[in-house]
Amino acid sequence: MLTTIEVEIDREGRVRPVDPKGRLPAGRALLTLLAPLSDETALLAAPALADDWLKREEDAAWADLRLDR
Repeated sequence: MLTTIEVEIDREGRVRPVDPKGRLPAGRALLTLLAPLSDETALLAAPALADDWLKREEDAAWADLRLDR
């Protein structure tokens, strides 16, 4: 069974659960590092994504999810 536990990593690389009552079980784990998306990254990505978003094929693909139909 997969379990997600929110942790903090200190400057020395030690991993600690955010919930003080939480305890990390012995065993193996995969760690996904979450980093905030900077405004600059979002601004640089927008034009590239817009090329796809503005295609007629995209409109057709998402048409069944539109609320105004």
